[in-house]
Amino acid sequence: MAKQTKKQQVTAKLDREKLYTVDEAIATLREHKAKFDETVEVAMNLGVDPRHADQMVRGMVSLPGGTGKDVKVAVFARGDNAEKATAAGADKVGAEDLMEDMQNGNLDYDRVIATPDMMGVVGRLGKVLGPKGLMPNPKLGTVTPNVEQAVKDAKGGQVEFRVEKQGIIHSGIGKLSFKDEDLKANFEALTGAIVKAKPSGAKGKYVRKVTLTSSMGPGLKVDLGEVEGA
Repeated sequence: MAKQTKKQQVTAKLDREKLYTVDEAIATLREHKAKFDETVEVAMNLGVDPRHADQMVRGMVSLPGGTGKDVKVAVFARGDNAEKATAAGADKVGAEDLMEDMQNGNLDYDRVIATPDMMGVVGRLGKVLGPKGLMPNPKLGTVTPNVEQAVKDAKGGQVEFRVEKQGIIHSGIGKLSFKDEDLKANFEALTGAIVKAKPSGAKGKYVRKVTLTSSMGPGLKVDLGEVEGA
């Protein structure tokens, strides 16, 4: 049997069935932190089957404390909108030239935004952007005439959440170096948005389990009483 590290030995002593408040969970993750600035993540197990369209859970939420991540944004726009997107901090702005660049495999972006008039061009990238979850979508606010605000939102802490096949949503809510109040505010914003996004086809208990963890830390079960509306 492989010898456990000191960290593994300490982690193994944690009560896996204990239900933590958000404050307790954050404090415990800090006690088990690694030597780098870990990402704090939330996992929510939901009572949905995303194979059915009326049980899909997807949306956007702005984290008040930010993400601690440099978000790369590409924007499909022309003229004044292109200038506004550039001024707002977009990493790449273009039209057919940007489409060709992406077709050539340059897809190192976290968010792709487009003005409505550019969807004829963007539509040709469905097979490229779709599998990566980058296809602009009006329901998510990534197809919009107000590209300036969309870029600012993306750069300022807005994250997308989407339920996986197993009915779980994973999302980062910041770095372990964040202040406790910022991590807690981000936790409340994310979980609150997911609760509000409850689909019409969800049956039985919607929020079944919430876990808080860090990149190298233990997974800690959060008391559902900490999730408003759960």
